[in-house]
Amino acid sequence: MSEFDLDLRAVEEHIDEELDIEGSIVLGVLDGTTPADEWLETISKGNVLVLNVDGNVNELASGFARDVKESGGSLVHFRGFLLVTPPGVDVNTERL
Repeated sequence: MSEFDLDLRAVEEHIDEELDIEGSIVLGVLDGTTPADEWLETISKGNVLVLNVDGNVNELASGFARDVKESGGSLVHFRGFLLVTPPGVDVNTERL
């Protein structure tokens, strides 16, 4: 078996740089009372929205959905909730 030199400290430093993620998971209700700009601002700060949808999701999200998608974020409607992620945070739906 050949030997190789692996510098774990360098790897850890690189991983820390790559995973420099800021933000939180923000729970809320999508019912039309919160302005679309407020949701967009929350997403722009690196947060993930988990919104309980109270009404028609297409109508309620119309004020921010296009902006989220165009910026590279994603929206997933699942079991009465809308998950909205900023760019760089994907929602894996393979198990659905």
